[in-house]
Amino acid sequence: MFTGLIQALGTMKPLGGDSWQITCVGQSGEVIMQDLAYGDSVAVDGVCLTVEKVLKDGFIATASPETLRRTSLGGEQTQQRYVNLEASLRVGSKVGGHFVMGHVDGIGRLLVAEQTASSWEMTFSASEAIARYIVPKGSIAVNGISLTVAAYEPEFSQFTVAVIPLTYAETNLRYLTPGSLVNLEGDILGKYVEKFMYSGKPQTTDPDNNSINDITPAFLAEHGYI
Repeated sequence: MFTGLIQALGTMKPLGGDSWQITCVGQSGEVIMQDLAYGDSVAVDGVCLTVEKVLKDGFIATASPETLRRTSLGGEQTQQRYVNLEASLRVGSKVGGHFVMGHVDGIGRLLVAEQTASSWEMTFSASEAIARYIVPKGSIAVNGISLTVAAYEPEFSQFTVAVIPLTYAETNLRYLTPGSLVNLEGDILGKYVEKFMYSGKPQTTDPDNNSINDITPAFLAEHGYI
């Protein structure tokens, strides 16, 4: 489990097969490396990977074919690139963002990034797998970064987040260009709400009954969740 507060930037390059080498960049990498051990979990662009070998300034991990298929770690981004790194949450540690599981729900794309007087406004597309968990003012993880949804347009399956200068400067968001792929993970609380609401009930598309796809911000507000 993670919090969505990025601790360091790293570079990730393929070693052949399913193996990848992740190398920490700059002094911030010391936070990741200080007690890194075999078997530890590290979120790499929001994807929970297991450390298989510790290196001087990084580690080697395996990304399974399923992980590569479902996340931005594979596909059209197979060359060395910058990734966000966060070590797993320790019991008793501060949770400054929100609970991030490292289990990516889907891939999105950056549509627009605009600098404002006090932040960057970034708009992303979202697949149906993640769109149903997006709630205005709710939390979402983008490449493992805990961000707040500033606006959501369900008809276009896209959402906007406001990124403060510190987050923009210290993460790989600054390297994204329109069309760049990102990993998206919805808030775990929304998934539990969905599960509990429909536990034991048949899923249906009957217009007189609610289906999982009918969960919208308006539906949640009506039932006291926002």
